[in-house]
Amino acid sequence: MTIEVPNLWAVRRSRSNGRIPKEKEKAYVFLLDHVKWTNEIPYCPQYHPTEEELKNPLLYLQKIAPDASKYGICKIKSPWEVSVTAAHVLSKEIEDFKFGTLVQPLQVDTEGAFYQEEGRKYTYGTFQHKANEEFVRQFPRAGGRPLSYIEKRFWLEMAHKQETVEYAVNVEGSAFSTDPGDKLATSNGNLKHFNKLPDNVFRHLDITVPGITDPMLYIGMIYSIFAWHVEDQYLYSINYLHSGAPKTWYGVPGNEAPQFERVAMYHLFASKNFSLEGEDRVFNRLAGKTTMFRPNLLLQNGVPVYKALQMPGEFVVTFPRAYHGGFSNGFNCGEAVNFALKDWFPFGKDAGDRYARLHKQLFVPYEELLVKEVMSRNHSAAESASQTSANACFREHIKSLNSTLMNLKNLKVPFVYTPNSEISICSLCYHDCYLASVRCQCRTRCLFHELVKLHCSNGCNITVHLSREVLRVETKALDLQIEEIMSEHEHIVSCIEDGLALDRELNTKLGQARASSSRN
Repeated sequence: MTIEVPNLWAVRRSRSNGRIPKEKEKAYVFLLDHVKWTNEIPYCPQYHPTEEELKNPLLYLQKIAPDASKYGICKIKSPWEVSVTAAHVLSKEIEDFKFGTLVQPLQVDTEGAFYQEEGRKYTYGTFQHKANEEFVRQFPRAGGRPLSYIEKRFWLEMAHKQETVEYAVNVEGSAFSTDPGDKLATSNGNLKHFNKLPDNVFRHLDITVPGITDPMLYIGMIYSIFAWHVEDQYLYSINYLHSGAPKTWYGVPGNEAPQFERVAMYHLFASKNFSLEGEDRVFNRLAGKTTMFRPNLLLQNGVPVYKALQMPGEFVVTFPRAYHGGFSNGFNCGEAVNFALKDWFPFGKDAGDRYARLHKQLFVPYEELLVKEVMSRNHSAAESASQTSANACFREHIKSLNSTLMNLKNLKVPFVYTPNSEISICSLCYHDCYLASVRCQCRTRCLFHELVKLHCSNGCNITVHLSREVLRVETKALDLQIEEIMSEHEHIVSCIEDGLALDRELNTKLGQARASSSRN
């Protein structure tokens, strides 16, 4: 049912001070009844680790992940003191720091889309001044207003307002200080250190990808929007709020991502095509990060949503394939980076398959990361669930690779060994070819296509290029298979022994019962 609401924004602002008139402020009291659904969204988990627990942040995340990942997002309070502010870093430590913004309209179309355009260039100080002016204009009498009121106002503005805000996204640089006396800056909570942490799969990369392996800044004002999206290649992300007003986050658990996309497909994009192709198109559209819609649309369709109110000095972690979005409650400065743990590999495989269908190039090389992570570990029968999932992805990947290599060998296609550092990109699906590729004068292709596609349509001779590491990799895959068989064998033997022991115990008790009965 459509609810008719008055056009409050037809009321002109006072020309004397540019502030919103009292009539508009009073009218909001009536409209707030239409956004009571914001009270129905539960909060995600919050954690308060000690400095000792966060000496290895990723090990701590692996510890809380079984519970926290059920919510899609979680919040972690930083235990470290900060002695150097983001304002100082971006105004003093970094020389001539300037950044551009995106202009965002506070209104979406019927499909939840908003169209951003480039804004002005700012220094940290000039943008802070503009953002504070905008906040005062929006809330001239905001003293004592709860943040829940700002949340409700945001969704009212999105439904009816035709004004704009600005948001600086993907700004290269970091607000973590280089001062050796700053505890946060010298800790492993400094996001600049994340790509080399022992449990981060990215430590194997020789390349840097801004925003993914290296952090980027996000500088916002009241109502700056970060639209619904999942991280590139379904990666983890960690976001630290350096300073300013809070950020409101909404998150959906990763296992609910298909249902999230179906809701968007049916209710926003007016499509009933629930095929794989239809969901891929929805994903591709949302990847543009210009779609924002009310979380209660998800709640109404059985998709769980959780929220976080991120304060300065707090981290927000998003888990693989968890859709998330939100907005700023005023001027603030945040910083974010992606990372990958061992349990990401099954998600990375699914993301890679989807990227291939959409002909999108991967941001980080999945095959290279999978091989290097598994090859770097000394495995044993008693492994973590995340390592086991990585091993399974590895074995399945090598099995598929070997099957195609065997077929190509039967077809008498020549094989050539190449240095390990020679990585190429498949011209069909844009996957990285770390272990093997099929090449001709025209193009390079990976081995995960039908054999007919591996032949050159122009009649060129094709050659299989193999990494010199491939034999060692195949040996590792075989070792893992043997370990799994032995582990299963030991489990079966253990179950049989437990069964025999139980049988002996039951026979003993039965004999005792019979003896007692005969005496009576």
